[in-house]
Amino acid sequence: MGPAPLVGIIMGSDSDMPVMQACAEQLDAFGVPHEIKVASAHRQPQVVHEWASGAVDRGLKVIVAAAGKAAHLAGVVAAYTPLPVIAVPMKTSDLGGLDSLLSMVQMPTGVPVACVAINGARNAAILATQVLGASMPEYRETIIAYKREMAGLDT
Repeated sequence: MGPAPLVGIIMGSDSDMPVMQACAEQLDAFGVPHEIKVASAHRQPQVVHEWASGAVDRGLKVIVAAAGKAAHLAGVVAAYTPLPVIAVPMKTSDLGGLDSLLSMVQMPTGVPVACVAINGARNAAILATQVLGASMPEYRETIIAYKREMAGLDT
């Protein structure tokens, strides 16, 4: 068994997994332990409630929540945890993901979620690692190295 997960990835449907795989892969590349859960805010609200409300006790520090269409998952999770929640709106066949994006960014005062681009799973992993880096120097150094590499400074 590896280190305890620091980032929780939750998605509303198995159909979100192909996009969210990029989030898990980026976290793996950064060496950030994570867990993955599939549960719908609408179809399985009790499962979502239990998962989100137990996140702190499981040692999570950040949550990434992905959903499409009505996309309430990130907000529901944020209502049940004090942890920062990063929303990933999924591209949809109806409105191209604009429906998901607007559902996520229009949160009421007191229940904020951060939001990345439609299908922005990799950026969600980068942001989650930056949040970890605010208090964990090893992840801050990981992000510094990543940005240097992106800028071509370590080639």
